[in-house]
Amino acid sequence: MPALILDGTKIAQDIRSEVAAEVKTMAAAGVRPGLAVVLVGHNPASEIYVRGKVKACEEVGVYSEKLTPPETATTAELLALVEDLNRRDDIDGILVQLPLPAQVDAKKVLMAVDPAKDVDGFHPVNVGFLSTQRPGLVPCTPAGVFEILKRSNIPIAGREAVVVGRSDIVGKPAAMLLLNANATVTVCHSKTHDLPGVCRRADILVAAIGRSGMITRDFVKPGATVIDVGMNTITDPAEFQRFFAGNAKREEAFRKKGSTLIGDVHPEVAAIAGALTPVPGGVGPLTIAMLMFNTVKAAKMRRGNRVPELSRV
Repeated sequence: MPALILDGTKIAQDIRSEVAAEVKTMAAAGVRPGLAVVLVGHNPASEIYVRGKVKACEEVGVYSEKLTPPETATTAELLALVEDLNRRDDIDGILVQLPLPAQVDAKKVLMAVDPAKDVDGFHPVNVGFLSTQRPGLVPCTPAGVFEILKRSNIPIAGREAVVVGRSDIVGKPAAMLLLNANATVTVCHSKTHDLPGVCRRADILVAAIGRSGMITRDFVKPGATVIDVGMNTITDPAEFQRFFAGNAKREEAFRKKGSTLIGDVHPEVAAIAGALTPVPGGVGPLTIAMLMFNTVKAAKMRRGNRVPELSRV
């Protein structure tokens, strides 16, 4: 029996609707959450991401402001910009779009963001809050992974969870969220001995390693829930055939576009997993939905109000 496909697009839409309702309630009390996005220079991929974030703000009623310092901006100039945003009461969330130009000390700039406005959840203060189970802002992609599991009624407590990837942005916070929800968690990486064997123990397998189709059926216990965080682009026809041979719909799209998206999980896993997130349409849409959620959460926490009921992370 093929895996149940977990529809991230639908879950993301549900969260956006809840956030929009929350924004309406706040507006009635004279408060409008505000998000500032700092986009330095002209990185085409970053420009697309930022456009999506600004559009999402419009859809849910969050005030958004895009600041675009030139490619030549210095660390000092960006620190001054962040400091100004920290002081502004109409801005609840600050997002510095990465990557920053080579001459900028990115860590220094990210550290300068007020933790109460750090809607990316990357500041060490928020990392500390997550690891000690205190209210804070959780990185958007791992928070989205957690929402998919919760809203799909997949049990977490007492289950064995394996996270493949140990990045500060996805792997570590995803592991921490699962641990806080009483899963038994193993974090794997490039030095893990017998990676397929470790992964096969998982009731919940989170793949966040950034390698096309690396997780094959040998890595998956029959019936396991597999969450694919990977987002990789394939342009080589031979590589395409390796993953999607015989998939007429994909082949047609690949012919037209010359590329296709694949996650870190091989398509063959659908035959053995109990539940699986697709790529595209799985974890991806959740990232921006959780950014909207975090902006509203930051607005409420800064103003000392109750955190919205929809908060599960």
